[in-house]
Amino acid sequence: MVLMSVLAISSRIAKIARTPGLQRVLAGIAITIASVGIVVAAGSGAGEYQTREAFLLESLGTPDAPSDVVWLNNELRSKARAVLGHEPAMLRVRYWYAGDKTAWILEEIGKEKPITFGIVIANGSLQALRVLQFRESRGWEIRHQFFTKQFANLHLNKKDKLDRRIDSISGATLSVQAATRVATLALILDASKSKTDSTG
Repeated sequence: MVLMSVLAISSRIAKIARTPGLQRVLAGIAITIASVGIVVAAGSGAGEYQTREAFLLESLGTPDAPSDVVWLNNELRSKARAVLGHEPAMLRVRYWYAGDKTAWILEEIGKEKPITFGIVIANGSLQALRVLQFRESRGWEIRHQFFTKQFANLHLNKKDKLDRRIDSISGATLSVQAATRVATLALILDASKSKTDSTG
């Protein structure tokens, strides 16, 4: 689309400016304007940052890690509702595992569209949070390490809340809140899985 715009502008320049020197100057300006458009478009931040396979490879060492599910019984559904602030849409949640690590891929609404997160947990401690896909034009800053590193080594307290405060980002408050909710829910689901394993 940007390339087509450059070609269209260049064509108009060729018709308007008949002096070769002036054509080169105006063409340079047109390309500069188009380049700025590319930077602005790229800066919107929406897109897929990491595939599921790449996330599993990074977090568990293989894209083909075995998986299982946690069913949302009445107790878990009630906890999920309290964390998310709305009724959870899923009946069960899939997770992948390797050794003492589990990996969860969860979605939560930022402002209007869902954000896809990848969360890694080991022994009740959140090890990493990744933004796998972002679908809105604002709030994408949460993908960066300066934000996601805050989630390392988080745990749940006795009230099923994160044991450390997450600093917000100006202009990305709703995305930050979505990330915080998802991190909390993943820890709750992982703890539930552990209880099921130990009693099974």
